[in-house]
Amino acid sequence: MPPPDRRTAHAAAQALDLALSDAQADQLIAYLALLQRWNATYNLSAVRDPQAMWLQHVLDCMAAVPSVRRQLAARRSAASTTPTPAARPQILDVGSGGGLPGIVWAVLMPEVDLCCVDAVGKKAAFIRQAAGELHLPNLRAEHARVEALAGRRFDLITSRAFASLADFTRLTKPLLSERGCWVAMKGKPPLDEIAALGWPETMFHVEPIAVPDLAATRCLVWIESEPSAPI
Repeated sequence: MPPPDRRTAHAAAQALDLALSDAQADQLIAYLALLQRWNATYNLSAVRDPQAMWLQHVLDCMAAVPSVRRQLAARRSAASTTPTPAARPQILDVGSGGGLPGIVWAVLMPEVDLCCVDAVGKKAAFIRQAAGELHLPNLRAEHARVEALAGRRFDLITSRAFASLADFTRLTKPLLSERGCWVAMKGKPPLDEIAALGWPETMFHVEPIAVPDLAATRCLVWIESEPSAPI
């Protein structure tokens, strides 16, 4: 199977009802090439085949973007009390690894600021390299444990392969803005993890997502501490 190109990138975006410019398509393809190159030395991903990387990593993260945009817009609308322009949404990607979903989201959502944090130095270095090579001024990386970010606030905190839902929310709760929420990218709905969150103290909603050309179950688990906005 040939490597992804603009045509395949645009086809995936169309299937997801996402607007995608040629420049963004080129950024996604360049990201995949960069991930492959670094992966040969630094083992950023267990997936080696470029087509599998495209499906399981890039398209998987792309598939979440429409839902993330809707959620950010709904919360911003609910919080709007003045006609002054609101600050740019702040997203934290915890345990970002090879920049998933942070790098893909930074390409597709230039209207938000993305911070990727990882405790492994080589992974944070990769994300910084990607931000430079892909010309992503809205992307930054932190080589730190998430606890070291104390004092910052984020509108959305996400994780793709960081920890259980209970640990994910417990460790990052001090970083969540007043009307913020969490979204965890999962395969099958993690019913045991959801049960361990402690309803009704934590509100949640499981949203199935479909990844183009990927025959696997994927979902987003939306979580908030208080029912301040509709999920």
